[in-house]
Amino acid sequence: MTATPRDSRVSILFVCLGNICRSPMAEAVFRHLTKYDTKSSSPLIHEVDSAGTGAYHAGDEPDTRTMSTLEANGITHYSHAARKFVSDDFQTFDYILAMDDDNKVYLDRMRARLLKRNGIEDSKLGKVYLFGEFGGKSKEEEVIDPYYGAQDGFEIAYEQMVRFSRGLLKRIEEGQQRLDGA
Repeated sequence: MTATPRDSRVSILFVCLGNICRSPMAEAVFRHLTKYDTKSSSPLIHEVDSAGTGAYHAGDEPDTRTMSTLEANGITHYSHAARKFVSDDFQTFDYILAMDDDNKVYLDRMRARLLKRNGIEDSKLGKVYLFGEFGGKSKEEEVIDPYYGAQDGFEIAYEQMVRFSRGLLKRIEEGQQRLDGA
């Protein structure tokens, strides 16, 4: 369900490969910045979630290094169970934010197939973006998967999540219903 002039609140889905490192971290950071699910939450945000393009870790909690990085930065009340991205997510979320080019390509292809097979109007499906487009040092800035690395990779990812989330929130607050400028 995409945002309409009647309902300017937006729904956001963060997507990485396994949904245990980057996308849950992005979800937690964005929820924290917008005070999602609190009495003082942003009136512009309808829903925030995360998913993975693969089902490798479906049902698992976030990686312990993700959680320790969040906790070290004051985000202590976050829980999540990994899930796989499904085609219905295109109709549920306005903005689908991929952590890297590989996941963006996967999501773009899935969206194109959905449009072609089901004859759904383009405006009825959420749009796919590289998360780095919002506050990145360049439009192509990716969040490198820290899964196979050390703790510092998670700290770098956290810094990116904060920067990108602030950029995304700024664009939403500026009243851009469609982040592509249309």
